[in-house]
Amino acid sequence: MPQPAFDMLRALAIGSQALGLMLIITLETVMGDAARPWQGGVLAIMVAAALAIALVRLYRRNRLRKQQAQRLADHDDD
Repeated sequence: MPQPAFDMLRALAIGSQALGLMLIITLETVMGDAARPWQGGVLAIMVAAALAIALVRLYRRNRLRKQQAQRLADHDDD
């Protein structure tokens, strides 16, 4: 089965990391040293988003494997 041309999860991962990095840099520029706690919060959200996207990807991959195994099992029974 070929890979789709556009992977929504990959785009979401790249976008969320880019947005987080821009926000961290903007906070540093605007707030100076007072931005440290906010930057930590943004970093935590970035890590949580990356983990959530990885879990969704793993779930989808396992679901596709189960569907393919079921199709093979059904085909072998015929």
